[in-house]
Amino acid sequence: MVSSAFGFFRGSVSLLLYFLNTLVLTPPLILLSFTKFLIPLTFWRKICDRMLNGIAGLWISINNWNIQVTNSIRWDVAGLDSLEINQWYMVVANHQSWVDILVLQKIFHRKIPFLKFFLKKELIWVPFLGLAWWALDFPFMKRYSSDFLKKNPHLKGKDLEITRKACEKFKHIPVSVMNFAEGTRFTPEKHQRQQSPYRYLLKPKAGGIAFVMAAMGDQMNRILNVTIAYPHGAKSFWDFLRGKVREIKITVESKPISAELIGDYFNDDNFRVEFQNHLNRLWEEKDLRLNMMQKQIEYNPS
Repeated sequence: MVSSAFGFFRGSVSLLLYFLNTLVLTPPLILLSFTKFLIPLTFWRKICDRMLNGIAGLWISINNWNIQVTNSIRWDVAGLDSLEINQWYMVVANHQSWVDILVLQKIFHRKIPFLKFFLKKELIWVPFLGLAWWALDFPFMKRYSSDFLKKNPHLKGKDLEITRKACEKFKHIPVSVMNFAEGTRFTPEKHQRQQSPYRYLLKPKAGGIAFVMAAMGDQMNRILNVTIAYPHGAKSFWDFLRGKVREIKITVESKPISAELIGDYFNDDNFRVEFQNHLNRLWEEKDLRLNMMQKQIEYNPS
């Protein structure tokens, strides 16, 4: 009973710190973003981008401090040695929980450029965070179903055009483009419904990665293949705040971007098949790595 009450107290304090951090830093983000919009000069926008990323970096630093003082997590991270802050990266990771985002921001902070995610358009309405994401040029995607596109053919390719414009912005300052290739968080129900061939992963979707590579492949320096494992399975964000996550294991594999990874995924059938096969092989390796990481956790219980 005492442990449960302490966990609730710790989670509440941690959540309050996240909220206050976001509440204080969002207004200057938005103000600076409007200033950037009102003065359409290239040099000024570059300055604003660096200032915006600086504010975002401060937000992550405070969040990392929050994790440190309110949690006792054993971090086992491998593969960060060769990373550089002034390079362009394509970051690909498995997705099990909203905690993954905090994990990625923590391990990559001040090691690679600020992570940019492709977000569902509806997330712009999330209080404070939605405006912060907009100010930081996070691309908001509107996905249309095939039935909807049949009734509205003029909207076909609209989401790809948004991606293209976002990638153009990313060319002006080093950035890390983040992609959860599974498209959603892993759950046993989704795994069974997909009949996924992988033990710990859902089927990867290649379109988003392929399009970013086509738009920025000549500028991207490396692909960072990130594998995240939690002891005894992923926990919810609230469980994370309450201190229920005792250990996190992460491996980062830096891979070169070869010429065969850049092409027209949506119009070249041969390239689409080859790119999907490449991603499937990467996912097979990731699944084996996750299996090894989980076994290490089982042999070394906390």
